[in-house]
Amino acid sequence: MINRFLVRGLVSFLGIGLIAYFGLCLALIRWQNKLIFFPSQKINANPKDLWLNYEDVWLNVLTLDGKKESIHGWWIPANSSKKDNKKVILYLHGNGGNISHNLAPAQRFQNLGFSVFMIDYRGYGQSKGEFPTEAEVYRDSQIAWNYLAEEREIRPQNIIIYGHSLGGAIAIDLAVRKPQAGGIIAENTFTSIRQMIDYKSQFYQLFPIDLILHQRFDSLSKLRLLQIPLLLIHGTSDRTVPSFMSQRLFKLANVPKKLLLVPYADHNNVASVSGEKYLDTIKQFNQLTDDLLAKVKSQGIVDYRF
Repeated sequence: MINRFLVRGLVSFLGIGLIAYFGLCLALIRWQNKLIFFPSQKINANPKDLWLNYEDVWLNVLTLDGKKESIHGWWIPANSSKKDNKKVILYLHGNGGNISHNLAPAQRFQNLGFSVFMIDYRGYGQSKGEFPTEAEVYRDSQIAWNYLAEEREIRPQNIIIYGHSLGGAIAIDLAVRKPQAGGIIAENTFTSIRQMIDYKSQFYQLFPIDLILHQRFDSLSKLRLLQIPLLLIHGTSDRTVPSFMSQRLFKLANVPKKLLLVPYADHNNVASVSGEKYLDTIKQFNQLTDDLLAKVKSQGIVDYRF
């Protein structure tokens, strides 16, 4: 009699455990984007606070169900004393905050002579839309590209796509789709969400990750298709994304490429720790893209690919 109660209790316990387990699996499927994206709507500053001229840009987005949403961005023109540089940085920020938290890097690029166009993905800052997903942030980057190429009539070869952290994965996706872009800079980015899970968390190993993961940001598989120059930058003391991930991406890329590893730099302070080395590397990469384009033109090749 006692054994029967024990068996029943054990079966009930296992049943409850299985229900809880499958419930967690369903929750991870349904809400995994909320474990990746951490948007902030609060704008802490604007370019004017850093004495930068700028324009507010609003880009309309029509969803599949006909709903109107919008992307907000800042166009920061090149310094008037450096008009000879026609290059534009398309700036794609990481998974937290918004563009107001990225003004210092934007100013750094502007000081180097670039114009900068930075956007907030829908759900971030003043951009209006549902909570972001992988597919939608890719779409937002495409809309930002279209604005530069079509409305501002900037030649694709003069657009350098920049992404920090998660923005690096978005930048890689866009760069693969835009093989006539001038180049791509990915700073402190990762190889894929799958490998980040392996690196960061033992808890998620309890679940069938390969079956339930749909927000993949799989830069490793995409990088084989990249056809434009690549600059990877990473702090060797990055506690958020390990620097070996940029090294893996670097080894995989089959394009003109450069890797800058900055000793002692963490996830958000690479430029300040590196100092002039960081600025010189950006300048050298910009010169590399110019030299490659000149070489292509001298050979009478119209299609700018490598």
